[in-house]
Amino acid sequence: DNTSGCTLEAQAFRANLEEFKKRGYSVLGVSRDSVKKHCNFRDKYELNFPLLSDEKETVCNLYGVMKEKSMYGKKYMGIERSTFIIDEKGILVKEYRNVKAASHVNDLLRDLQ
Repeated sequence: DNTSGCTLEAQAFRANLEEFKKRGYSVLGVSRDSVKKHCNFRDKYELNFPLLSDEKETVCNLYGVMKEKSMYGKKYMGIERSTFIIDEKGILVKEYRNVKAASHVNDLLRDLQ
């Protein structure tokens, strides 16, 4: 929450939520941030979809999004920005890995036509 990439992507999902709904999709955001941070982020940007807290990285590990990253020469574990399409039966039907925040929502909507 509150990083430039997360903010940009969350705002794009917010602006296009009705399009996703028209196509039969729900949007959920998941990160390691606490419920309190999610509530602040949601309220600050008037997000209209649920944000789920995965502080123990259970969901992150199940979906394999924890990756080694590097910033300014320091390595750390972080979340690879990803989207997963899950059908009404709970089956993973498509995944988008290492997506770009600026273009991802438009790319996703184009694919889901």
